[in-house]
Amino acid sequence: MHKVMSPPNNHWSRTSEQILETAAGIIAERFVRGDVFCNPTATMDFLRYKLHQHQREVFAVMLLDSQHRMIEFNELFFGTIDAASVYPREVVKLVLLRNAAAVIFAHNHPSGIAEPSLADRAITGKLVAALDTIAVPVLDHIVVGDECISFAERGWL
Repeated sequence: MHKVMSPPNNHWSRTSEQILETAAGIIAERFVRGDVFCNPTATMDFLRYKLHQHQREVFAVMLLDSQHRMIEFNELFFGTIDAASVYPREVVKLVLLRNAAAVIFAHNHPSGIAEPSLADRAITGKLVAALDTIAVPVLDHIVVGDECISFAERGWL
């Protein structure tokens, strides 16, 4: 019979959410001052760690400077298990407040199925149009599920 021993210190008792948050922080610290957020794989890794654990839809924005280094990651809108209301006006206000030069949008699909919906594509179009009026490009919109899907990689931006 095997005896299960307790870990020697408290850091082993972290929740999975804390571990994912720590992983996202490590990715951000390691790469935020490089051009990593032009790299789709690294960006998807960061967003997966930040958003995959949520049990409801969360719409987030990565605010970037002119060199595409992250100024701030902001979980902006929270919804239900299958939808989140997104308000372009609030996105534009945040972009102007933080003086962002570019953005990457992301949201999760708690179902695990990352395929973007027609509503996802429609709101992305509205956001692109709103930010175009202030000359702030949308570099990507990434949907996080069991995998990540990039609008830019699909040619939708």
